[in-house]
Amino acid sequence: MKLNHIVAAVALVCSSAAFASEVGQIKVAQGNVNIERDGQRVAAAVGMKVRQSDTLVTGSDGSVGVTFLDNSLMSAGPNSVLAIDKFQFDSTTHVGAFDSTLKKGTLAVVSGKIVKQTPAAMKIRTPASIMGVRGTEFIVHVEDLSRP
Repeated sequence: MKLNHIVAAVALVCSSAAFASEVGQIKVAQGNVNIERDGQRVAAAVGMKVRQSDTLVTGSDGSVGVTFLDNSLMSAGPNSVLAIDKFQFDSTTHVGAFDSTLKKGTLAVVSGKIVKQTPAAMKIRTPASIMGVRGTEFIVHVEDLSRP
């Protein structure tokens, strides 16, 4: 019985480590750029790792560029809020899934290996729609509807 508890504990540690795994890296950060992670907001800097479940937030003078493990590139402009909801990638087969949510602002994307392997494997959600990415480059803009 104790062996079952040890196996369960190891599985729990491994799954939580995988959940917090690094999925990309900040390559460009200008102006006010933050990452919301685990209930905290930290200033983002070039070289900082991005994790699944992070939210990138740029101020009125901010912009950020991230390169993901599959070589997808995402750039968020000023006043943007971008959540990395799901990122799974097998570097051998290039099979994976990439889901994110642009809550407001501007996002430019150049898709990477995940989309080349499985064209419908990337999704970008906005407050008004869900885009299934099948191309390689696109730009999305979401108006901040909370402002009068």
